[in-house]
Amino acid sequence: MDTLPVSRMRVITIANQKGGVGKTTTAINLATALAAIGKRTLLIDLDPQGNASTGLGVDRDDRAVSSYDVLVESASITQAAMATAVPDLSIIPSTLDLLGVEMEISGSTSRAYRLRDALHFHAEETPLFDLVLVDCPPSLNLLTVNAMAAADAILVPLQCEFFALEGLSQLLETVEQVRDTLNPALSLHGIVLTMYDGRNNLASQVVRDVRSFMGDHVYETIIPRNVRVSEAPSFGKPAILYDMKCPGSQAYIRLASEVIQRERQLAAA
Repeated sequence: MDTLPVSRMRVITIANQKGGVGKTTTAINLATALAAIGKRTLLIDLDPQGNASTGLGVDRDDRAVSSYDVLVESASITQAAMATAVPDLSIIPSTLDLLGVEMEISGSTSRAYRLRDALHFHAEETPLFDLVLVDCPPSLNLLTVNAMAAADAILVPLQCEFFALEGLSQLLETVEQVRDTLNPALSLHGIVLTMYDGRNNLASQVVRDVRSFMGDHVYETIIPRNVRVSEAPSFGKPAILYDMKCPGSQAYIRLASEVIQRERQLAAA
């Protein structure tokens, strides 16, 4: 097993304020790839749509304890985590109850730290996980703020489209605000370019522009547009289980290796 050179559980939040950029697809398949190389991985679904939960085959009727319960009812990480069909991968599923979180905890002084506190409590006991990935809703609300306040680092999926850099600038401003007010230790883990079509000149230009603007913050791996990756969630499977040999699955496996390498670099810094 390829163990991380860190002595504590690490939390990576996957976020983008724009929808349709491959955020949940990245969360599902990166989590699966990390588990496949031996990392005890937990995926926390904080999106009320619950697509990460569905994409890992968790039926809505089986979500007895959810991320809502962690944030509102003080359920523990251990109570909420469910095993998946992928060895070493667990999930805390979401439900539509998350839509009411903002109203229910808005009066609490600890409202931005509910997830952080639950994860810290778990880490101080006997943590069951090496890595925690958090899938956010595609908006800046209290759920996303909780995810950023709890994270060691942010991973940003960025679609290869015309307005990519504009959206990235807005997200980085948000990260800076969270760092200034809630989580001084928050760092940018990396930016992964998604939905790349090499036949499209614009996509190639976006890759060049983002690499020029963000330098080493951009992962080498680029996630291509891939029909098999798009089909997989309808079967309740990550693409890596649905078709491991397809280009999208292979890209996520490479991305997982890059994430582990960056974890080593962060630990050594």
